[in-house]
Amino acid sequence: MLFCVMPVLAVIPARLGSTRLPHKPLQLLAGVPLVVRVAERVGAIGLADHVVVATDSERIAKVVRDAGFEAQMTSSAHRTGTDRVAEVAASRVDGGFDVVLNVQGDEPFVSAEIMAGALDRVQAGDDIGTSASPLSGDLAGDPSIVKVVMDRRGRALYFSRSAIPFRRDEEDLARGQYWRHHGVYACRPAVLGRWAALPRTGLEAAEGLEQLRALEHGMVIGVARLRGATPAGIDSENDLERAEAIWALTHEET
Repeated sequence: MLFCVMPVLAVIPARLGSTRLPHKPLQLLAGVPLVVRVAERVGAIGLADHVVVATDSERIAKVVRDAGFEAQMTSSAHRTGTDRVAEVAASRVDGGFDVVLNVQGDEPFVSAEIMAGALDRVQAGDDIGTSASPLSGDLAGDPSIVKVVMDRRGRALYFSRSAIPFRRDEEDLARGQYWRHHGVYACRPAVLGRWAALPRTGLEAAEGLEQLRALEHGMVIGVARLRGATPAGIDSENDLERAEAIWALTHEET
């Protein structure tokens, strides 16, 4: 069931400093900058009342505005997308938004189910909501794919770039399930402000995952388990080539 409480502010953090894929937000997907493709996707899904791209790059801001979307300049000192999104949310405390939805700028195939799942977890009472989908075992060892393990209530126990849980034997590996975490977070504005204000933690630094800061400080992250596999975000040239192929298949003329 889709989340129904309104209004929702969707913020897409975007920066030029990616190391694996330089200038990632400006890389073209089917001839259009990636960050614009993400904004188009989020807007088309219709779960957000307003969409804004948060960036510290005038180049990114220009292409976003030229495409008809709003861009807000944010501090270049931010180390994570969460911190950047929090700055935008804090500047709009009088905007009447009940929930802030953080959609990573490399998720051009983000689905309504991914977004709604994150929003539903917030509605159910979790501090932070996000989503995960089944992941095949042959991809579990890829450090560019973030994995999550959850308790029986669907609350995150840990996120990692390593294959979690560890499978001791081949029989367990064959029947085991891995979960791919999707780069979408939902939370109330006050919760987002508290998350961003927390000190950086050792696990966050080790894995390069900002959600571990929230977990280490005792915040509850609810994870919506999706039924089917969904395309991952774009983190490398190979991912971009794969995304081009997916785009061609899903947008071919009939």
